[in-house]
Amino acid sequence: MNDFEIWHDKWAANQIGFHLEDVNPLLIDYWSKLKPLKNETVFVPLCGKSEDLVWLAQQHDEVYGVELSQIAVRAFFAEHFYTPLVTAISGQYELYQFDELNLYVGDYFSLPIAPVDLIYDRAALVAMPKEIRGEYVSKLKQLLKPGGRILLVTLDYIQQELSGPPFSVTEAELTEYFAGDYQLTRLYRDEAGEDHRRIKQGLTRFAEEVWLIESK
Repeated sequence: MNDFEIWHDKWAANQIGFHLEDVNPLLIDYWSKLKPLKNETVFVPLCGKSEDLVWLAQQHDEVYGVELSQIAVRAFFAEHFYTPLVTAISGQYELYQFDELNLYVGDYFSLPIAPVDLIYDRAALVAMPKEIRGEYVSKLKQLLKPGGRILLVTLDYIQQELSGPPFSVTEAELTEYFAGDYQLTRLYRDEAGEDHRRIKQGLTRFAEEVWLIESK
């Protein structure tokens, strides 16, 4: 089974433990660190049916997302009682548009959108196996304008202790991806205590981190 089929199957079976029912508090707390302007464009990779999209659309004039699962995108609009305009693009994508929101159903790696000012990644990079994370980041860089900023949420744990997704992405790995033309700043690290479910499962450590990545 390839990675695409895995995610299609998860949505089809409603196995979406990664989905948050509310807006991610980390987005609310740290989005301002990007010094965002309302007219700056935003991109959310592997957006699912995230409530974060609604919050971002309240802050910005144009929000773009891409999601492999048509089930997820249709559920997003249905659950919010939005009636989107749906357009087929090149036989490869469906574009769902409603007010500030522009959500593509299709493959992230060939997404046909112009570079944006801001990117929010809560669950995309950590969903990628290591062998394709470099390719994922390369595409992310292509989609970011010079001077653009990324708010990235990652997990840090000993990978051998838990099979992902979500996968562990270390500071060293991020530094390797964004060396050179990017400035990497850790804004937050939440180290799990002994009562955390992941520690109870036997992990030596488990932490959630928030990063600001700025294109120079």
